[in-house]
Amino acid sequence: MRLFRNKQIAAPAVIFRGGARTCDVAFTYRMPAGFAGDVNRTHPASIEPCLPDPTNFPTFAGQACVIDATSKLLRYMGVTDDTALTDIYGVAVRAFPIQQQTGGMAASFGTATMNAAQPVDVLKSGYIMVPVQGTPVKGGIVYVWAKPVSGLHVPGGFEAAASGGNTIALPINSYSWNGGPDANGVAEVIIRA
Repeated sequence: MRLFRNKQIAAPAVIFRGGARTCDVAFTYRMPAGFAGDVNRTHPASIEPCLPDPTNFPTFAGQACVIDATSKLLRYMGVTDDTALTDIYGVAVRAFPIQQQTGGMAASFGTATMNAAQPVDVLKSGYIMVPVQGTPVKGGIVYVWAKPVSGLHVPGGFEAAASGGNTIALPINSYSWNGGPDANGVAEVIIRA
């Protein structure tokens, strides 16, 4: 009992201070797999920082990358590689935090792009989330688009199926899918060194 204005009253069991509430999120079907370029299993993973080629630097996280034969710098796998290439150097890792270039506090979330002036981290071995066109299956062959932009297909972008003369198949003993994509078209690739 407490004394309140000369009266005795029972003390409440719980004192509500206000302002607290729950902000739960419901996922109707499947929780998102992650962000493109995220290394989602940190052990074991082998990530190497590389200097980007100033003219053909990787343009988005989760993009297949190669070492340029002339400059010996990292660049996205693009149209000059055509389908003669049989392997990639690695996959561009999403940097955190990303320094936005413009927009200040009004910049949109998730719209930052890579910068030719900053080193790019490349996953050489491990598990990484990548944007994919199509629906890959666990253990399936990983394909990379090696032609100019065509609709949703971009140079260095990952594909679930072969497209005659447009994609290269990565070695199955080094690269494979670890399951299907989420609602955002992001799936996990396993890279074995």
